[in-house]
Amino acid sequence: MAAPVLPVSRVPDSKDAPSLRWGIMGPGWIAERFTESVQAHSRQVIAAVGSRSLSRSKEFAEKFGVPAAYGSYHELASAPDIDIVYVTTPHNFHHSAALLALEAGKHVLIEKPIGLNAEQARDITARARSAGVFATEAMWTFFLPKFDIIRQILEAGTLGTITTVVAEYGEQFNRTHRIFDPALAGGPLLDLGTYPLALITEILGAPERMHVLGQPHESGVHAQLSAIMGFAGGSQAVMNTQLHNFTPTAATIVGSQATLTIDGPFNMPGGFDVRFPDGTQLRHNEPAGGHFEGLHYEAAAVARCIAAGRTESLERPLDASVRTMEAADEIRRLLGITFPGEDRTKEEL
Repeated sequence: MAAPVLPVSRVPDSKDAPSLRWGIMGPGWIAERFTESVQAHSRQVIAAVGSRSLSRSKEFAEKFGVPAAYGSYHELASAPDIDIVYVTTPHNFHHSAALLALEAGKHVLIEKPIGLNAEQARDITARARSAGVFATEAMWTFFLPKFDIIRQILEAGTLGTITTVVAEYGEQFNRTHRIFDPALAGGPLLDLGTYPLALITEILGAPERMHVLGQPHESGVHAQLSAIMGFAGGSQAVMNTQLHNFTPTAATIVGSQATLTIDGPFNMPGGFDVRFPDGTQLRHNEPAGGHFEGLHYEAAAVARCIAAGRTESLERPLDASVRTMEAADEIRRLLGITFPGEDRTKEEL
């Protein structure tokens, strides 16, 4: 019997993707990392940037050579020479900013989390499908070449029946960071926790039951939270996310026939191992990297989808985003976490 081997990534070179003209809605940190990555590794064009502050837009445009800068999200959404809007506003505005772009007939890529809750995620999904335009959540991890290999491993049944997924993500932040601001939906869950939660729900689906623990922070947000989840068939998952300090950000997928362990940080470019009970080990090696090395893959995948006439990505379908937000909603319900303005249909942009 031939020794097992790992599949090969099917992700094409990002430079081979057709070029789109992108408008950046919210010139913050992630918008800068995205722009750096796509300008270096793809043919995507950052054609415009919009903010509620024209001076911020102009500063971003000058820094990255972007030809157009707007002083409102409305102006950017209505710009006639933009193919797609990348929503990188604070969490509170993801939903309303996405609707603004969709109502203007623009394709949209929405930074994670897709909304504050599952209701907002479902609303974006319904409106995008009704409009017949492309929409997806920028859960960039799932667009990386290594995750295409992991997806093939799971689909082939190499691990056997999945029994357990364990994933965590912790970082240390300066006390002035928005993650400590309750008014901006702060706390680790929607910033860091979406990564392990998305991985868990991608592999095991929607949890049937859940137990959670939370630790409050003096700022009014949660400092950390942990969840144990049970799924149909008896599979379990364990998640922790916290703001105290950096952690390995590791992830392990346990199956009845093999265990897959992703190097930390699991959500970024890097390697992983597949280990079998007989001692056989398969290693996927790739250089560890960050946003600069990885964000261009999602941009290229989106461009290929739109060129092919697809309205959702295979890597992160809208229903998957809704499923993750439903799990996050249940964690919040059990911990009593609410966000200001969440009950309003649209935040004022």
